[in-house]
Amino acid sequence: MKNNKEKIAAVVVTYNRKQLLKECLDALLSQTRPLDSIILIDNASIDGTPEFLKENCYLDNPKIDYVRLPENTGGAGGFYEGVKRGYEKGYDWLWLMDDDSEPKKDALEILSLYFNLENVSALSCFQLDKEMKIDYPHRGYFNFKNVFSGIVKSFDETEINKDFVEIDHSSFVGFLIKRSSISKIGYPKKEFFIHYDDVEYCIRLRKEGKILLIPKSVIIHKEANRGGGKSFLGKVSYRKSFEKFWLTYYGIRNLTWLGKQYSENKLLFYFQMIKSMIRPVVGIILFDDYKLKRIKLILNAYIAGLKGDFDNNKPKKILYGN
Repeated sequence: MKNNKEKIAAVVVTYNRKQLLKECLDALLSQTRPLDSIILIDNASIDGTPEFLKENCYLDNPKIDYVRLPENTGGAGGFYEGVKRGYEKGYDWLWLMDDDSEPKKDALEILSLYFNLENVSALSCFQLDKEMKIDYPHRGYFNFKNVFSGIVKSFDETEINKDFVEIDHSSFVGFLIKRSSISKIGYPKKEFFIHYDDVEYCIRLRKEGKILLIPKSVIIHKEANRGGGKSFLGKVSYRKSFEKFWLTYYGIRNLTWLGKQYSENKLLFYFQMIKSMIRPVVGIILFDDYKLKRIKLILNAYIAGLKGDFDNNKPKKILYGN
């Protein structure tokens, strides 16, 4: 039975991907279960996104609530603003996704069939990559034994024929959060900037209720390429250019912070952390330019995670002095 009484807003965070954003917005506006609003958070894009939206008449659509932030706050900051705005406007459910996401037309309608299940804090679409393959790392179960080997373990493929699967974690791609859960745990942790903000939020959500993966509700995530790869002894290592290397900082810092907070064995956590430092440092020595600056950034990221230092300007200062 369809549930059209609940007020639902999508929260889309965008940054410099206007063509992909168009595909996302078109998919949201075509849902068989219509949305009440699309809260579009523009993280200070510099590719002409506002003009593009205006030229294509998206800003004339009363359903699109466009918010342009004065600076790039990363995905975490964008979702913080979007969830906060949606909650304050009184929506019953908030459907989170990146600008490179494209939900199938019936994705929301299928999710709505599970609104009334008991003790549910959030519902999650089934995520496919751009090649229509299952995107395993983005749905699964917490691993607090060894966070550096993967803080989330993928769900079991044999479960995808079920109507729903109880999981611990979903990325912010097709993630539908219940208002009552937000009222208890608050908003995503904007200090994370990017990487693992979804994990941190799901840890809090799981304390309030179940997170259910709905396999029949499908969303496609057209992620950007990983970057150029360099080969050594038959193995390919994907490298970031020096101009983008600052982004590496946040994942290391945030994962280290999460590990310190939630690891089951603290002594083992520190041992695993030291082991996890070796691979990126060796990769830098073998493949990269500006070796000392890159290594300094890596080490500072681990230290910041241990200290809970969320100065998001630090990585650029380390690499570029600004």
